[in-house]
Amino acid sequence: MNGQRGFTLIELMVVLVIVGIASAAISLNIRPDPGKHLRADAERLARLLELAQSEAQADGQPLRWQSDRDGYRFVRADGQVLAEGPLKPRRWQAEAVKVQSEPRGAVWLDGEWIGTPLTLRLRSGALRMELARNAAGQVRVSQP
Repeated sequence: MNGQRGFTLIELMVVLVIVGIASAAISLNIRPDPGKHLRADAERLARLLELAQSEAQADGQPLRWQSDRDGYRFVRADGQVLAEGPLKPRRWQAEAVKVQSEPRGAVWLDGEWIGTPLTLRLRSGALRMELARNAAGQVRVSQP
């Protein structure tokens, strides 16, 4: 007897259902993280604040940190914006970031070795991140 070789229609349908379920499971796990950009902004800003504090201590010239909805910059006491290097102006990766500082007012990074504690709260829509600088100048990032 000559048997025909191949797959039956039922076998092909079962394989297609399994492939479909696996594809759906994978695509559900690949959702973008909505807080990814704000978290990256907070981590980068923390490192830059530490660097700016070190630079202010090294050359004895205070730096001011300024921000708006589009980005932020470091400015010398004479008003000159640092345009090059790691402290150059940067844009937020997240959408329309709002910043609240505590204590309120301008954020100065001076040459003092023991600085004033500082808290920056970043908000983009419903997402929030907090940066806390201690007296030693170390900046910690957290999600409140």
